[in-house]
Amino acid sequence: MGLRFYVKAVQTEYWMPDSDYLSILASVLRDKISDGDIIVISEKALAVAKGLIIDEKEVKPGLLAKILACFWMRIVWGFFLGKICHLKRENIQRLRRYPKKEGSVHKQVVLLHAGFFQSLNWGSEGGIDGSNLPFTYVSLPLNDPQSIAEEIRIHLMNELGRKVTVMIVDTDKTYSFRNFHFTHRPVPIKEIHQLLGMIAYVLGRSLNLKRRATPLAIAGSKLDIETALDIAEAAHKARGSGSGRTVWDMAERFKVSLTGVTWDMLRSLRHKPIVIVKPRRPERKG
Repeated sequence: MGLRFYVKAVQTEYWMPDSDYLSILASVLRDKISDGDIIVISEKALAVAKGLIIDEKEVKPGLLAKILACFWMRIVWGFFLGKICHLKRENIQRLRRYPKKEGSVHKQVVLLHAGFFQSLNWGSEGGIDGSNLPFTYVSLPLNDPQSIAEEIRIHLMNELGRKVTVMIVDTDKTYSFRNFHFTHRPVPIKEIHQLLGMIAYVLGRSLNLKRRATPLAIAGSKLDIETALDIAEAAHKARGSGSGRTVWDMAERFKVSLTGVTWDMLRSLRHKPIVIVKPRRPERKG
């Protein structure tokens, strides 16, 4: 992205289910944004605020889910695909110890809400994610991120009088091979191709292709795909990973079990679900 943009993350309270994200956005962005800015917002924070979460303890796993947890994750990912995809050694070890009980329940949720091919991936299957959530909760992806981005854009214009671009982004990666961009993540922007299930992930990781966070919606202006991907990744780096990149990292941070993280623990952390991206103004010569 070079020197074309300034990028600044904005800290807010932790977004709980039913949080009024429109009011929060207007409050924290007041006096911080100008016409032409790009406001990048975490899909995860929006999904939680809209109540798109499931408590997995209420789910009973079937036989296929148990096979996925006990064999596919522990053996196929733990000893073969993990290495092919160049996963960190600690993540490979975690996969070899993939929890049978909790893992089976999680795979059942993925099967129900994202389908079989997404269940073959090792994390954030179909945009379903348990990081930065407590207990046995996981979040579902937004059904229509474009309409939410437009809602936010209009609200900021009405409340703050600013004409901005709103982008909703997920940390799941888009991989790029020259001018071809693809992801395993559902509902990316139209210039990004969704490949079936884990195929995008395995191809992108095994071939060490360039990877960046995935834009899901852009409202307010048109951005070329390279600029959109660069902004999404820059915003992701500025925002950080909250309580951790994975549920294992989150549990280790708080020194609890995988299902021992509480709402209060998450609220105690610094959260940066919003990033302001400002175009750099060309310097005058002479």
